[in-house]
Amino acid sequence: MRFVPLAAAAALLCSAALTACTAGKEAGPSLGAPRPSGSASQALPAATVELWHGFSTDAEVKAFEEAIARFNQKYPQITVKATKGVQDDQITQAIRGGNAPDVAASFTTDNVAQWCRSGAFQDLTPVIAQDGIDLSVLPAVARSYTAFEGRQCTLPLLADAYGLYYNKALMKGHEPPRTLSELADLAKKLTVRDSDGTIKVAGFIPSVQYYENSPSHLGPMVGAKWYNADGTSAIGSDPAWRELLTWQKELVDWYGHDKLEKFRKGLGDEWSAEHPFHKGKVAMVLDGEWRNAMIALDAKDLDYGTAPLPVADDRPELYGSGFTAGTVIGVPKGAKHPQQAWELVKYLTTDTGSLVTLSNALRNVPTTKAAMDSPDLVKDANFQTFLDVFAHPKTSTLPASVNSVFNQEAFAAFVAKWERGSVKDLEAGLKDVDRQINDKLKLSGG
Repeated sequence: MRFVPLAAAAALLCSAALTACTAGKEAGPSLGAPRPSGSASQALPAATVELWHGFSTDAEVKAFEEAIARFNQKYPQITVKATKGVQDDQITQAIRGGNAPDVAASFTTDNVAQWCRSGAFQDLTPVIAQDGIDLSVLPAVARSYTAFEGRQCTLPLLADAYGLYYNKALMKGHEPPRTLSELADLAKKLTVRDSDGTIKVAGFIPSVQYYENSPSHLGPMVGAKWYNADGTSAIGSDPAWRELLTWQKELVDWYGHDKLEKFRKGLGDEWSAEHPFHKGKVAMVLDGEWRNAMIALDAKDLDYGTAPLPVADDRPELYGSGFTAGTVIGVPKGAKHPQQAWELVKYLTTDTGSLVTLSNALRNVPTTKAAMDSPDLVKDANFQTFLDVFAHPKTSTLPASVNSVFNQEAFAAFVAKWERGSVKDLEAGLKDVDRQINDKLKLSGG
């Protein structure tokens, strides 16, 4: 799966509250309706199930078709009509207009809270219980980003996990860092400059404006909290954020903000063969498991390794963990064939063979323990790092919020000001981020 930048994710959200977005034509049958006895393939009547998903490249679509073909072997009477390249705004508009697909998959977890709260996606809890599915086969963190306020309205399909990639030649024999202080020291040692201070090779780029360095991905390195129990912002009160941002600013200042920005803006596109890690322009980067596949495709000769992200010096128990999120899938309100749709969702998210097929083709992390342990799963040491991060008990995600995109953008905008020196009082600035998030929460009804 591909990461959806926050700016794009914001465009995916409906401009009004989703409760208004989902109002419209009368909904069709629901998952609460009477079901055939048992779950054998013959118990369900024939139907054509519409599946919308965001995968679009030939390899992605082919992998999805292979997983669907395995489903058809079990349920030959159910025809799956898959539509590729569908984004969240299209799903929301279809639900509002009474033309929802039977099954919808999304690359981002940012909309799950709204979908669950509004009923835009049907609550899967009853059928999960009826079919005796034990959700403990999923790591707790994956269960958390697919549900909200007690409603399990989606399930995880594949996951992303984040770790550290390092160029072995540029590392000059150094082992990957385990702590933030080690990361800063090594970044300085590995950085190469011209005589005028122009950066030629960066040891590590600390800017939040660099590709995957969002606050949500960096926060787990220090165990930082986003929200209090009541959903209000904890950013200003959690000292871990101040620790992380102080560390980050010191490294930005060591590079020189302007010099670092000039270097960053001259780097290749994140999703192309010109990625700076591929080209030896950056020694260490924070990135997701998919980078392994991109290196295999675009930089076959690159000698690299992977490791968990470094963590706060006083939090050694966090080492091995990281950030995770992933693709989610569910049954929208108004699905014409919800029972058949549920069987498809259940198969794609719990069948070991299906998950392994998708993971091997897409090189994302499979979400069940059985799939991660499957002998059929293609993995090497560099991919194993991300399986281990995903399974680590302290791996975290961005907690679900009805204002997830707004909250992330407000915080990222503040951090960008902080790193360029426009914020004089860090603590006061973080409190102002709290105010923005909490004001938005009040407008959204808490």
